[in-house]
Amino acid sequence: MILDDFMTRAVLAGVGVAFAAAPLGSFVVWRRMAYFGDATAHAAILGVALSLALHVSIFAGAMAVALTMALTVTMLTGRGYAMDTLLGVLAHSALAFGLVAVSFLSGIRIDLMAYLFGDILAVSRGDLAVIWSGAALVVGLIGWRWSALLTATLSEELAYASAINPRREQLILTLALAITVAVAIKVVGVLLIAAMLIIPAAAARPLSRTPEQMALIAAVIGAGSAIVGLQAAYALDTPAGPSIVCVAALVFLGTSVLRSLGAGRGS
Repeated sequence: MILDDFMTRAVLAGVGVAFAAAPLGSFVVWRRMAYFGDATAHAAILGVALSLALHVSIFAGAMAVALTMALTVTMLTGRGYAMDTLLGVLAHSALAFGLVAVSFLSGIRIDLMAYLFGDILAVSRGDLAVIWSGAALVVGLIGWRWSALLTATLSEELAYASAINPRREQLILTLALAITVAVAIKVVGVLLIAAMLIIPAAAARPLSRTPEQMALIAAVIGAGSAIVGLQAAYALDTPAGPSIVCVAALVFLGTSVLRSLGAGRGS
């Protein structure tokens, strides 16, 4: 069967994560939540340690801790702490506690590098089912609340005037972010999840005229980066997760140059 090939499974996993990250990453870029995504991703390593200690699903543990982190940041925002300071403290603290917790696990072999940088080539059929189920859930959730999320992103006052609760929409984004982090941890690892959220969306921005276009183009860039990055990793014997992010970064560089050239011609 086609899924017996490890490279096919890796490509499908990368594309699944790209589809989940694209619409969510667009909102992360629009709302300037890049560090928020980074903090949530860093917390996932603590979820991995707790999952192994309690013998539960790593997906469930990573999502639970990522969601807890995201909700904690949301609740503490505006209570005397600057957002960047709060995120910096929580992100690095969660990562440090997670790494310490992993060191206390006895009798359990864990490849820490795989969770930090991903191990997409080791994705199994079961992992694929989790990744694509999570991606479908995220896309469905964002699609269901698309109009309300856009309104709340544009202006809180406009959202209230339209009978939309901005905090509820923020919680929906928080839930989607936690799911994305949990499904992406196997593919690109906690240190690179934020990159896959932000870079394809940022690369798509100069090519887009509408929010819908940006989300769609970001999905294409993310999926293309996964495919090309995997091929490059196979040919050059480089780490797969970082290779995918490098390809996405090169695409971002290219679209940034195109935007600069367009602005130069316009002037």
